[in-house]
Amino acid sequence: MYSLRQRLAMWIIGHQKTSWAVFIVITAFFAVGLRNVELKTIFSDLLPKDDPFVQVFKDHPNFGNPLTVTLMVKRKNGDIFNAETLNKVWQMTRDIDLAPGVDHDQILSIATEKARYAEATPYGIDMRPLMGDSVPKTQEDIDAFRNNLDKSPNARTFLVSQDQSSTLINATFIESRLDYGEAFQYVQNLVNKNRDADHDIYLAGQPALTGWVYEYESQMIGIFAVTLSLLVIALTLYMRNVVGVVTPIVTSLVAAVWGFGFVGWLKSPIEPLLMIVPLLLVARSFSHCVQFTERYYEIYAHVRDKQKAAEITMGVMMAPSVLGIFTDIVGIFLIALAPIPAMERFALFCGFWAIWLIPTGVVLISLLLAALPAPKNIEKLVGAEAAQTPFNRGFKKLLESIANVTYGKRGKVTAVIVAVCGAAAIITGLQIKIGNPVEGSNLLWDDSEYNEAVRQINGNFPGVNTLEIVLEAKDQRNPDRVGRQAETIMTMLQLQNIMENGGEPPRATLSFADYLMEGNRLFSGGNPKWLPLDPTNEMVGAASIAVMLGSSPKAFSHVINFDIQNGTVSLWYKDNKQETVDSALAAAKKAVETVGADHDAFTVRLGTGTIALQQAMNDVVERYHWVIIGLLNFTILLGCSYAYKSIVAGLILLVPVNLSNFVLLSSMHLMGIGLDINSLMVASIGVGVGIDYGIYLLSRICEEYHAQGRDIGRANTAALSTTGKAIMFTASIMLLGITPWYFLSDLKFLADMGLLLDLLMLINMVLALVVLPLLVWLINPRFLRREDLLVGEGVDLSQYTASHGAGHGNSLAGAT
Repeated sequence: MYSLRQRLAMWIIGHQKTSWAVFIVITAFFAVGLRNVELKTIFSDLLPKDDPFVQVFKDHPNFGNPLTVTLMVKRKNGDIFNAETLNKVWQMTRDIDLAPGVDHDQILSIATEKARYAEATPYGIDMRPLMGDSVPKTQEDIDAFRNNLDKSPNARTFLVSQDQSSTLINATFIESRLDYGEAFQYVQNLVNKNRDADHDIYLAGQPALTGWVYEYESQMIGIFAVTLSLLVIALTLYMRNVVGVVTPIVTSLVAAVWGFGFVGWLKSPIEPLLMIVPLLLVARSFSHCVQFTERYYEIYAHVRDKQKAAEITMGVMMAPSVLGIFTDIVGIFLIALAPIPAMERFALFCGFWAIWLIPTGVVLISLLLAALPAPKNIEKLVGAEAAQTPFNRGFKKLLESIANVTYGKRGKVTAVIVAVCGAAAIITGLQIKIGNPVEGSNLLWDDSEYNEAVRQINGNFPGVNTLEIVLEAKDQRNPDRVGRQAETIMTMLQLQNIMENGGEPPRATLSFADYLMEGNRLFSGGNPKWLPLDPTNEMVGAASIAVMLGSSPKAFSHVINFDIQNGTVSLWYKDNKQETVDSALAAAKKAVETVGADHDAFTVRLGTGTIALQQAMNDVVERYHWVIIGLLNFTILLGCSYAYKSIVAGLILLVPVNLSNFVLLSSMHLMGIGLDINSLMVASIGVGVGIDYGIYLLSRICEEYHAQGRDIGRANTAALSTTGKAIMFTASIMLLGITPWYFLSDLKFLADMGLLLDLLMLINMVLALVVLPLLVWLINPRFLRREDLLVGEGVDLSQYTASHGAGHGNSLAGAT
């Protein structure tokens, strides 16, 4: 009586033409979708949908907009008050106004009309641009410009450095029109063109950071090509036959076409930074193929019929393969729990790619095994020990040595070592920090052009990182203009005063109230004692009218919106390290509590800006990291317990995988890598990756337990010598392929993820080969004695051996 899996395998191998036709049609369909695949960053899609900070940002995108690039022009010797430097700033300001996707109303420098100075005249306050209609050329013009700058306190603080050697140009982009690659190329060319012997130009800001990622995209693809080439070379050197090399390549390629084609048909853009995950899926495909092919070799050595060997292999490998791929699928789809649109799309993309590993990694590979030439070096791979190559003999002895420490007296010593190391990994792993641990961006190397620009700007100006506290009118149609009311302005000043006098004050603060105070001083004769505003609507309104008279409201759009209903208090901080973010938000929350969030005409909302939005993404990691890992454990426990008909089996499989996860977290902590959205994905998928090894090995132990006279020690040795060989080989070639990332990549994120994936593969391999068989020996679970498991099915090959004359024995344990 044949099982369902055996009948399905017999039908597919018996109807190969029909099966091939189905695969060709499906692959052609997905191949057409490849033309729509797009690698693209959508900034708003990287933000969590349910976070209050993100909602403030979407309601008030003009306040602290992170889609702003900051250019710093630095005179190497002397100050900026010379015709050459001022002309350079003037021209760069006009050039950046031509950048694709730029918001023409959101460009600010000492050469724009928004940078103004004020002076009192017999007719009131006169607000004029610092530079007027032309760049200063003569010394007299330059002196006049310097004098104008002295009358503009805000320009002195935010646009010219204290040593007067540097000045800033800020430009904000419109997201719907922003092409990061195109915009970055334009602005970077502007930087390169204006650097000279006397001037340094620095470029920072989120669009610039994403632009650098785009810049390294071709390098990333080249590095991935190196990885795949090394995998193919390793396969060729190890397998030394057509079937062993072609099946992993073709199977992985078809799964990739289906995966990318699927997202192409959906016309859903792919976040470039997350392209590491598809490569990991290619690695998983290679891993399953190697397991499948190694099993095929063992069966073919007995039956000497490639069609029958492919059929039997498919029957016995189907259950453990599907169960292993199922863990990958669950690990990926659970990422979609995080309410971030980019992650939801990516989970859909990679989740379905993982699903495609089932038909390609079970059915297509079986068709390939049946169609390709039978291996001629089968004796050297799995034959008698004397016939095997020295490499395979050494491989087998190494695995037997590992097996010897998983039972008996040595097993007890191993158990103590594992317990101590596991406890240390858990303690260290729990200390990992969430968020950005460095100044600038951890995506790039510390000495990168971008991070150097961030350091230079932070060193000469209040910085590129702001936190915004927004004062929002309750009735946006109120004709009284809430932004001109005394209570609104006084609340702004109170918030600034609280923050500036706190324990860790911001480097600078700015609000619409600062402009009104300066206007009030000038309107009252220029004496600084007249800076404070009278807290009456009449005086505040008069100061507002005086300051804005003759100016466009757009000149103040960074502190007050166009209809004077919503305003912001901007707070500048030295960096965006997580400790800075935490202290800034804690102080801001206390300040808002002090002034009160709810007022008669307006509401105080915290907040937006780079500081708040960074925290919004970190909050997602903090909220969902352990939830995702916990649900993944629970789902895997259910699936594995059902397959092995024992909850103990599920627990045995989860122990080494979770130990691996803690080793990964502790390594990240020691390497100074914070847990963020990107590393969360790698950690989550790592659980699914690690469980694959365990499923294959535990299934083989179950089979060998019966074949080896119910002796766990001998079962462990037999399982490690066969399935363990495929696990070690797969992990080893992945280490070979991924290690070059660290040395070849200018993108630190890719280098770091390469190290983490290396570590993930190595630790999962070691724990699967040592801890899992050790647990089986220590626990001696009852499910080992069952013969009705969905996995671990043995197959009697004596009938095939007899008819084909192969002398390899009468039985072979089932799935690898």
